[in-house]
Amino acid sequence: MASTVARAEAPAGPAYHPGVPSVTDEAVCIRHWDFSETSQTVSLLCRELGILRGLAKGAKRAGGRFSGGIDLLTRGQVVAIVKGGRELATLTDWTLLRAYRSLRNDLESNRSAYYLADLVGRLFAPADPHPRLYDALVSGLEALEAPGTAAAVVLRFQWIALVESGQQPNIECPTGTGSTVTFLPREARFTARAEGEVAAWKVRRTTVDLLSTMADDPSIASIARIAAADPESVRRANRFLAAYLRESLQTEPFSMRALFADLAV
Repeated sequence: MASTVARAEAPAGPAYHPGVPSVTDEAVCIRHWDFSETSQTVSLLCRELGILRGLAKGAKRAGGRFSGGIDLLTRGQVVAIVKGGRELATLTDWTLLRAYRSLRNDLESNRSAYYLADLVGRLFAPADPHPRLYDALVSGLEALEAPGTAAAVVLRFQWIALVESGQQPNIECPTGTGSTVTFLPREARFTARAEGEVAAWKVRRTTVDLLSTMADDPSIASIARIAAADPESVRRANRFLAAYLRESLQTEPFSMRALFADLAV
């Protein structure tokens, strides 16, 4: 599948390691931990490899192959040695392509970006490639650098993540004249039956209409269309998908709680 985002030109090539099989891919760092004073373990979303967990020895040494470390929510070209049966790959090179520094300066954009990365780690298993998900994450991080786009970026990414993981709800809305419809989270669908349902959610038709419009065309262009829509409808649609994700995950991640305070349906 061709990428739908414009990406920076990759460097000329990784270091060559004679006799050692290695893989090269473009990736975004979605999580990292300190392994030692100079090394890191990281979780990367790679475009062709899916989630790759690896050890970057000496990553935090100045002037090394990792440019002083692999920061969260940065994009780069990674070279790794992946051996079967090992939980962690060995990262041998990381060439930074984009740092998205402006995400550190705006609280809403920062929280939104962390939420996107957190969803990836919670919904997808390692070595399960989803190029469309990767492209959506990259285009989302790029869009978040512009003011006023956070809500639109989050709504689009939540939907694409649900679709790519096979967990998207059926948003076909029953016909009727009422301003609200009933959603059954356990069955992941709307129903015309308004009374007597256990754990049913009341959802405004305008919210479902916005979701349907976006689902028909979740391309990069949809970010601008969503940003231009009624802000309250976008807020409700975001909270609906977040609540549905919480139901699917059976937990409310901290990143979700930080972005959607007092999340309720």
